[in-house]
Amino acid sequence: MTDMKHDLGLRAMKALNVALITASFAVCWYLYYAPRTYSPFFNRGNWAIIALFALIYITYCKVYDALIISINRASEVIYSQALAAIIADAILYVVIFLLTKHIPHPAPLLLTFLSQIVLAAVWTGAARAWYFAVFPPKRTAVIYDKRPGLETVVSEYGLRRKFDILVTVSVKEYLDRPQLLDGMEVVFLSGVHSHERNIILKRCIRDGIEIYVIPRIGDTIMSGAKQMHMLHLPILNVEWQNPPAEYLIVKRALDIVIAGLALIITSPFMLVTAIAVKATDGGPVFYKQKRLTRNGQEFYVMKFRSMRVDAEKDGIARLSAGDNDDRITPVGRIIRKCRIDELPQLFNILKGDMTIVGPRPERPEIAEQYMEELPEFALRLKGKAGLTGYAQVYGKYNTEPYDKLQMDLMYLAHPSIVEDLRIMFMTVKILFMPESTEGIAVGQTTATKEPEAVADKVNAGTVEGSRI
Repeated sequence: MTDMKHDLGLRAMKALNVALITASFAVCWYLYYAPRTYSPFFNRGNWAIIALFALIYITYCKVYDALIISINRASEVIYSQALAAIIADAILYVVIFLLTKHIPHPAPLLLTFLSQIVLAAVWTGAARAWYFAVFPPKRTAVIYDKRPGLETVVSEYGLRRKFDILVTVSVKEYLDRPQLLDGMEVVFLSGVHSHERNIILKRCIRDGIEIYVIPRIGDTIMSGAKQMHMLHLPILNVEWQNPPAEYLIVKRALDIVIAGLALIITSPFMLVTAIAVKATDGGPVFYKQKRLTRNGQEFYVMKFRSMRVDAEKDGIARLSAGDNDDRITPVGRIIRKCRIDELPQLFNILKGDMTIVGPRPERPEIAEQYMEELPEFALRLKGKAGLTGYAQVYGKYNTEPYDKLQMDLMYLAHPSIVEDLRIMFMTVKILFMPESTEGIAVGQTTATKEPEAVADKVNAGTVEGSRI
């Protein structure tokens, strides 16, 4: 009954959010745009327009996790709703243009968007207050093996109101004292090996305890297994990076179409950027650097130069320290913040060296360093390098190398056009999120081993803007 109350309550709150945001658009439509259509609508037509807005808004709320009030920060929830609303407003603006047969005045829709931001903020505050008043934090235990410190990260991300961590033990301690989980509602498993983990999973399932597992690389690989029956036995068939031909054909077609359109749309920004980079110090506009793509093949990635010409005059590959890196030029800081320095990679995509979505390309010498510490990094090279990727939209620049590798392997384990589109839209979201641009320690040149502590932040890095 508690779970049903939780689910029904959340659904009601989400429905209220959709109703509020949609009502704001409906008022704008009825008062201004509906009377100005070329052929005025009857009620069914008006309802169809409003329903279209609601459908688009709901879709993008799902893409951006805009209604997840129990886990996401309030600022991120509001930002995600605003992003979903402005996309829905923009699409409906195009629809209105087609219905009125002239360019409609954008001011009413802009005012509507401002009201939607206010409604999103009010709803988020009220919904979070309701949720945490009605549903107290769950009694939680953390069991770790290689990765202690998860309770610190839970606190850093403001999740203490969701999870009340009462027990934090190593897997050895738990096996000696299994009664530690008595009365727990949630268990986090952090870096626990498969044998011990299976013992804990069976116990939790038996007792109705909710489980969150931070996987190991083997788990990520197995997640892409295909279920089948052979020899009268249940079998999991694991094929690594062997997507169907139709997926590869559609993916390549999307790469060509999207990269071509993006070059046309962004050409004015690219021209201004080229002039600004050249005017800064008279050096070259573009920066070319050897990188790795599918199966370790080498190619030269193109970027707008964001660092000094002599950034690596000693020949040592260094990871970027973000805003603390004095090698970055004033113009470079701006174009890196907005990711404009990455735009020339659209030419790499058209050429076929890269794809829109895939693991970020890495330099050969740094890839060698990673493989010394993380041999599984070689699995990441089974996919074509991408302009954006799973690790970029769900991680940060200073997310641990092991965790970024896990994210990239998760993507490679589940090739899907739908997932590609989701990551593209998520890329739009992170463009203006400052935490996604955090750097690492000044002068860092190597990767780190599988983390001993989740809270120790070490970036998988950027070299002259490389974002792996």
